[in-house]
Amino acid sequence: MTSPRTRLDRGRNALGPALELVHTGRAPTRSVLTTELGVTRATAGAVAAELQTLGLITVDAGPGAATGGQGRPSHRLSIADDGPVALAAQVHADGYRAALVGLGGRLVATAPPSPTVDADPAEVLRAVVATGAALLRDSGRTCIGAALAVPSAVAEPDGTALNPLHLAWPVGAPVRRIFTECLAEAGITAPGYCGNDMNLTALAEHRHGAGQGARHLLCVATGHHGVGGALVVDGRLHSGSAGLALEVGHLTVDPDGRPCHCGSRGCLDIETDPRALLAAAGREPGPEGILLDQAGDLVRSGYPADPTVRDATRTVIDRLGLGLAGLVNILNPDRILLGGLHRVLLEADAERLRAVVEERSLWGRSGSVPVLPTSLHHGGLVGAGELAWQHVLDDPLTALTATA
Repeated sequence: MTSPRTRLDRGRNALGPALELVHTGRAPTRSVLTTELGVTRATAGAVAAELQTLGLITVDAGPGAATGGQGRPSHRLSIADDGPVALAAQVHADGYRAALVGLGGRLVATAPPSPTVDADPAEVLRAVVATGAALLRDSGRTCIGAALAVPSAVAEPDGTALNPLHLAWPVGAPVRRIFTECLAEAGITAPGYCGNDMNLTALAEHRHGAGQGARHLLCVATGHHGVGGALVVDGRLHSGSAGLALEVGHLTVDPDGRPCHCGSRGCLDIETDPRALLAAAGREPGPEGILLDQAGDLVRSGYPADPTVRDATRTVIDRLGLGLAGLVNILNPDRILLGGLHRVLLEADAERLRAVVEERSLWGRSGSVPVLPTSLHHGGLVGAGELAWQHVLDDPLTALTATA
């Protein structure tokens, strides 16, 4: 017979998995939670009640709740509307932004973007934390953690930005330490984290966007500059031994192509970003902060009617397809998501892009690798929120007790 103590320990051990199921929308009712956890109804009920006591979810047993497996009304589980939040921050080459992110990947509050980034990372992070602190004060919410998304590989475990190529920051800037110090200066006692923006976008898409349900999810995207990539395996980011995996931007797609800032030639990073498309179409690039919109608008308005835009778009699509094919051969993902300008290229001519991937990759020929657009509008911020929430998802009771 199972002792009361054993049942209690089992319930506590299930708090994290249960919270993640509700967080990702996979357990909308207590009946589904019972099945997914593989526990008794009593244990599932106790777990849900504990998460509600912690202020993380709500349990609705009233009429109209979703139906359970036996046709009986089942308690509906949802994210608490007034629950705690994470402070999420993102730095781009053209600015920074702060937001509050709740469970379920919900953006509770978002500050307007700042259009400038100082060459001193401490100045930038102090400003973005101050913006986030103001959001927290206005919201009155408890902050469980803070996380920063940056356009650079972030070395683990020290949290240094090894190659902020599109920022004027020094190589090896200790961004996590600076970010944590800025949080303390602002009176935010929650733990601070830092990660690569593309990695965090992929994590957000896997949990709340177009990547839901994929076991091996590959994300590739380009913003105003360069190309980033990330891989999520069984719900966890594959970041390599030191956090530096999936620097896909420096995969060669044209050996005779343009010199890349990494020292090589013809990299995906420099052959498939907005500048590459504008150059191929004979267009002068505009200011730094509008390159993505400029290239995207050109494709949307000129493809396929304008011959120059058509040829330029097809050239960049073919380069992108070649790079994706190489990644498919190495990683064998079961889904690929494209963001930024790459999403626009997919929407412009999905058939051509998919044909290149299929022709040039072994696994792509099976037709079993869907190539889809990303779906989250602020994927980097949502992903930073995911990073900040992770210690709570792992052990809600300990994390929230420490925060209190």
